[in-house]
Amino acid sequence: MTDNNLVDLDQIERFGKPPVAKPMAIFAASSLAGSNAPPRLFHVDGLIPARTVTLLGGDGATGKSLLALQLAVATPLRSTWLGMPVAGGRSLFLTAEDDKDEVHRRLEDIAFHAGAKIEDLHDLHIVSLAGEDALLAVTGRGNVLTPTPRFAELKAAIGDLEPALVVLDTLADLFGGDEISRVHARQFVGMLRGLAIQHDTTVLLLAHPSLSGMSSGAGTSGSTAWSNSVRSRLYLERVKDEGGIETDPDARVMRTMKANYSPIGGEYRMRWQAGVFVSTSPAPGAESGLAAYAAKDNADRVFLDMLATYDAERRSVSSSQSVTFAPAVFAKDARSQGIGKRALTDAMNRLFAAKRIEVIESGPPSKRRTRIVVAEHEEAE
Repeated sequence: MTDNNLVDLDQIERFGKPPVAKPMAIFAASSLAGSNAPPRLFHVDGLIPARTVTLLGGDGATGKSLLALQLAVATPLRSTWLGMPVAGGRSLFLTAEDDKDEVHRRLEDIAFHAGAKIEDLHDLHIVSLAGEDALLAVTGRGNVLTPTPRFAELKAAIGDLEPALVVLDTLADLFGGDEISRVHARQFVGMLRGLAIQHDTTVLLLAHPSLSGMSSGAGTSGSTAWSNSVRSRLYLERVKDEGGIETDPDARVMRTMKANYSPIGGEYRMRWQAGVFVSTSPAPGAESGLAAYAAKDNADRVFLDMLATYDAERRSVSSSQSVTFAPAVFAKDARSQGIGKRALTDAMNRLFAAKRIEVIESGPPSKRRTRIVVAEHEEAE
């Protein structure tokens, strides 16, 4: 799908009706010859694909809002989420459930657990619409889903902030159409996917499952079009034994229910501790002992070597999910010694934490660009 095929959201906002379809952009497959396909990007590798919509479901009070807020914090900190590396960048967290004070309390716990302070979260932006009209779309003429002024506000905020991640909490508060309507479900997800593509961001939409969705364990709600329309769907639930008894009220498991670009069926176990969810599952591909230490040390060294090589070749790489995302670019280079994207992402995060690499800006004021470089004190050594 190209930008030429996107729904004209501006026209819907102004006139309250669907626009005339734009001409299809047709190209010959042979025109792709001579260039490599761009890497498939993830905000959380294998779980949350970039530049599209992921649905995170969970019953009330399971903690999906807290879990999503932890991801929104990890993104600007360039840290980890449930032990998994996260793409860096700004994040925008819109909640229609929690007021400012509740968000503040949760942020204190999350920041403390991450070894940070709230003043470090200048690239995390919060919108609380608790107690207000939060609908992003309602049913208009001809039973067509129509964006509201709130949607226009959200679109403008995304355009101004350029976040890498947008969290929307929750579907029940933001969607004013018919939840069991296949057409409305696809229209709403299409609106959000249009935002993701146009603004190069990742959307995480939170939702409550229906009673049948909970009893079956599928975590679905309303029309199956909700699950069919998103590229990835995750489901957070409480842990119960074979008899259906919850023996540990703090235990949770997040399951991969749908993943267009990675395997499904994954389970990520966690426990609520001191106001945050802490992973109790081994990190994907985790090793132990000296072998793990040696592998990490080698990945760090290769990342630094590749960064220096690319700098000498006047080729810039970045820490944000894009076609220049350093781990993805390096992983496709034969000089990376076969080290994969996940290991190189971990290496990048470790090197940032150790202040051995840094992000700098360059270019004219009207077109500033960021790139990763080896820290000056590292070069001096």
